[in-house]
Amino acid sequence: MKIKPLNGYAVIKPLQKEEMTKSGIVIPDTANKEKPREGEVVAVSKMNISSNGTELPIEIKVGDRVLYGQYSGEDVKVDNVEYKLIEMTMIRAIVSEK
Repeated sequence: MKIKPLNGYAVIKPLQKEEMTKSGIVIPDTANKEKPREGEVVAVSKMNISSNGTELPIEIKVGDRVLYGQYSGEDVKVDNVEYKLIEMTMIRAIVSEK
């Protein structure tokens, strides 16, 4: 990847939602779908700064699955792959497999 976030940002690759319901009904692309709000962290800036300028701990790492607000961040495309560039303070939770 050729993108390196700066100043408290993270690069997230949104996870695609299932295109079929559990009962086997296929959801067409034309359906009014919500944007995915879960993704995988692919890059993290070296520093996390709050809105008032204080340094915050970095609580996420590359490979974490995270939840973020539906309209958080900016959509970017690098090498034909879509990512979200999100402030680390806008990431709401880390999803644990345990």
